[in-house]
Amino acid sequence: MLPNTPLNLSDLPIYKKALEIFDLSQNISVYLNNDLSNLKPDGSEDNNIYFSGDIIQQSISLAPEILNAELERHSDRKHKHIASLKRLTNKLYRNSYRLERSNSNGKDFLPILRSELRKFKKLQRSWMLSL
Repeated sequence: MLPNTPLNLSDLPIYKKALEIFDLSQNISVYLNNDLSNLKPDGSEDNNIYFSGDIIQQSISLAPEILNAELERHSDRKHKHIASLKRLTNKLYRNSYRLERSNSNGKDFLPILRSELRKFKKLQRSWMLSL
């Protein structure tokens, strides 16, 4: 948990789910990197390795956007954080499909990530109504 996080924020289901998605993304990325880090026979690298880093970058940004939206007092700024959260979620979803086309055994875990993202989107809708 972040050092400046209010105590009640850690109780929010959407915040907990964001942390779970980050943890899951990180584990999937580590698993995929083992398969994707090897060079191809022609000496080039697998382009899908960048998507594995992208899912970490996007998932690590979910919880801070929730925190920023919760702490923001002005509604227009609050909506900017909400929009950013939606974009991050959609990018995560798209990148999981891109990674599923990779040549790795870890791609079997990506449907689990998408399932968690769908749950996150449902939580996101109800959470937005409470702001």
